[in-house]
Amino acid sequence: MIIGLTGKNGAGKGEVAAFLRDKSFYYYSLSDVLREELESKETPITRDALITTGNELRQKYGPDVLARLTLRKIDPNRNYVIDSIRNPAEVQALRSAANFVLFSIDAPPEIRFERIRSRGREQDPQNLQDFLQVEEAERQNPDQHKQNIEDCQTIADYTIVNDDSLESLHKKVTEIVGRVLQHTRRPDWDEYFMSIAQVVASRSNCVKRKVAAVVVRDRRIISTGYNGTPRGTKNCNEGGCPRCNQLARSGTALEDCLCSHGEENAITHAAYHGTSLKGASLYSTFSPCLMCTKMIINAGITEVVYNHDYPLGETALKLLEEAGVSIRKL
Repeated sequence: MIIGLTGKNGAGKGEVAAFLRDKSFYYYSLSDVLREELESKETPITRDALITTGNELRQKYGPDVLARLTLRKIDPNRNYVIDSIRNPAEVQALRSAANFVLFSIDAPPEIRFERIRSRGREQDPQNLQDFLQVEEAERQNPDQHKQNIEDCQTIADYTIVNDDSLESLHKKVTEIVGRVLQHTRRPDWDEYFMSIAQVVASRSNCVKRKVAAVVVRDRRIISTGYNGTPRGTKNCNEGGCPRCNQLARSGTALEDCLCSHGEENAITHAAYHGTSLKGASLYSTFSPCLMCTKMIINAGITEVVYNHDYPLGETALKLLEEAGVSIRKL
């Protein structure tokens, strides 16, 4: 889950971020990019300097530049809270990541001013009127490259009004995070096993095509295989297969190909370790060729799920159908 935070000065975004960090969320602020930029120029870090630098970077590299730079740091296996979102383009960039939601943190201006004043910073407005004037100047901006917090708040997924105690704020955040978790999508079993097959395919060193298969029974992986030359022989990318290294045209010189297919290796690896494949499902990044199809049928595999069509796979699919093997394209 990636939770983005937007909101006006003094609304309590920092408190929400601190609360989530305490709950094992990793923290990033889009302002970190701006601080790094100011530090590199040995410029004092002030609110005005951050705003000016952010506007300059957006003008030069696009309105979503801060979000794009931050997304490079994201590990998909962690939960994050990302603070200081101030431009709608940043929101759109962050929405490209899986499971992103935007929280708008809000509070009445009088309460926000008192919070700002309690910090005691010299550059902060010293009375409510000055505070409101500064806020009005930052409220909206027709220039898409400058910050526009109000538009970010408009497109937020959830709005949290922080006008009470910290305990109340934490309770509101906890309730919404729980609601989000209930609707957070995770891969279904087909997507899960096919994504594993795609990772297995990355082990292939075939010069022409990387293909892999994963054999599953009772939602448990019992064998995997990727295409390549036989065990103990020279690898394909080392010159092991003459057909692949000569870049033969598709469908030609098959008699010269020394590579075993991904499905073939998955089946023979199971046999090598004495594992029955009867009643199993096979997930393959490509539909099987005719030779692999015959092995699939004779191994007792009852279902084939594939991602892409093999160029010469029409006859194979018909044979699988005739043998009563279930076929699905994912």
